[in-house]
Amino acid sequence: MCRHANIQGPNLRSSNGKDGVQRLAFTLIELLVVIAIIAILAALLLPGLSKAKAQALNVACLNNLKQLQVCCHLYALDHNDTLPPNNFVYDVDSGGPSIGFSSNVTWCPGVTRFDTTPANIQRGLLFPYNSSVAIYHCPADRSTVETINGTKLPMLRTRSYNMSQSINGLPIYPDNAVQLIYPPSFQKESSINDPSPSQLFTFIDVHENGILDSLFGIPPSGWKFWDADGNELEATWWDLPAGRHNQGCNFSFADGHVEHWKWAAPKIFEKVGQPVANQTEWKDFHRVQADVRPATDPIFLLAQ
Repeated sequence: MCRHANIQGPNLRSSNGKDGVQRLAFTLIELLVVIAIIAILAALLLPGLSKAKAQALNVACLNNLKQLQVCCHLYALDHNDTLPPNNFVYDVDSGGPSIGFSSNVTWCPGVTRFDTTPANIQRGLLFPYNSSVAIYHCPADRSTVETINGTKLPMLRTRSYNMSQSINGLPIYPDNAVQLIYPPSFQKESSINDPSPSQLFTFIDVHENGILDSLFGIPPSGWKFWDADGNELEATWWDLPAGRHNQGCNFSFADGHVEHWKWAAPKIFEKVGQPVANQTEWKDFHRVQADVRPATDPIFLLAQ
């Protein structure tokens, strides 16, 4: 007597199709169990994938800064040790280009918030040393271009980085400009000594809501500010560092290395020149301040 093997699995059910052929199928409960397992696996894997993506963006940003640092060094080699000029190119009151600065020669002219093309990057003094526009933009920076009136445009900005005020940061004045006092800077690469090249940062990832021109400024140690009544004013961020890399920021340094700094306090932009919020924020402020050239003599400035 011939016996037929039962090929139907223990968790499958048979059903007859329209053609009369018997088919095997999952029950609804079994299908829901499979979907639930897939959902659990996705929940376990997605945070890891998200973390890996964030880390990849951070590494790409550090690589951009490394490339810019190489360009800065090559410029100095080609110009008798002179660091690339690093000048103001916008009007503080209007936020637009300053009169007399439209042809300003600097490492990167223009105002990134309003630049709709990479033309200003291509006019910059470092562009001949690396013709990739992409190295000027942090891949995690999703901020878009806007008009001077604040209208948002559907295009990413072309630049996310600024150069420290300590790197040849003396502005080129228009003929009719008032000569103001600016923080000290180094004009020669070989003259960098306080802080040392391993501590003096050159490029920094800047907060997307505060970036304008291509110079990063912070009050150097030794400067104090007073109001008209003689009251000392609290310190302010002239420019705010970015915090888009897991509440951290990326830097390149004059000796050629790059670093990622984790902030003690979140970087939330409120306004240009916002006060240092609290004691935790002070730690970050002093950390950045320690990595720019200090004032050789205390200067007391009267705030307007």
